[in-house]
Amino acid sequence: MTEDLFRQDAYLTECGATVTSISDQGIALDRTVFYPLGGGQAGDSGVLVLADGRELAIADTRKGKDVDGKFNNEICHLPLPDQESLLSTLKPGDRVTARIAWARRHKLMRFHTATHLLCHLVPQLVNGCSITPDYARLDFNMTEPLDKEALTAGIARLVTAAHPIVVGSITDAELDANPALVKSMSVQPPRGSGRVRTIRIGAEALIDLQPCGGTHVANTAEIGQVVVTKIEKKSATTRRVVLGFV
Repeated sequence: MTEDLFRQDAYLTECGATVTSISDQGIALDRTVFYPLGGGQAGDSGVLVLADGRELAIADTRKGKDVDGKFNNEICHLPLPDQESLLSTLKPGDRVTARIAWARRHKLMRFHTATHLLCHLVPQLVNGCSITPDYARLDFNMTEPLDKEALTAGIARLVTAAHPIVVGSITDAELDANPALVKSMSVQPPRGSGRVRTIRIGAEALIDLQPCGGTHVANTAEIGQVVVTKIEKKSATTRRVVLGFV
């Protein structure tokens, strides 16, 4: 099992860790600051700094899978293809420093929080999501048209208002009693531990509250200037909204 330090503090950029396994899935550690691909958010990249100071470049991060293809509790760090010689010197039990590419991660955090603002402005179920360092998109299950300028202005207003973002949790039973908290039609929040992680935007005034395992900024003001770059009609019942940084 990999301890996912990013769940508690998205601003951690590095941590000491021990290699637990090395396989074709990647390098598994006992703890990490690397976020694995999931919930629409891209996996982190960065480096694993070996004991002698050499850096093994990590291209992506994914959730580990068992032999039956089901996700397990490991987080696997995928080296760049040209890292074979350095990878061959690594073995289980070795100590490393896991260090994310912070500038890239921070863009992901800003975009992810911006998509939650978009959920507030467009109160419809989401049937698709992608959060990358270059853009973010949400696919809304709806037939009505959307206005690009109005959505851009709405996001700007919420960013300027500097609403705090709070990581919390609710019980499985509380989620069952409030199914409307789940905004996604395609991705369900992870269960099994008895509690589900939540992201709340807004202190006195609630802007958005939903289950989410992704990384977020601490305040909407940190998002910066985001604009709606495109609105597409993907199908008769789907409207795609694409966000970009100015």
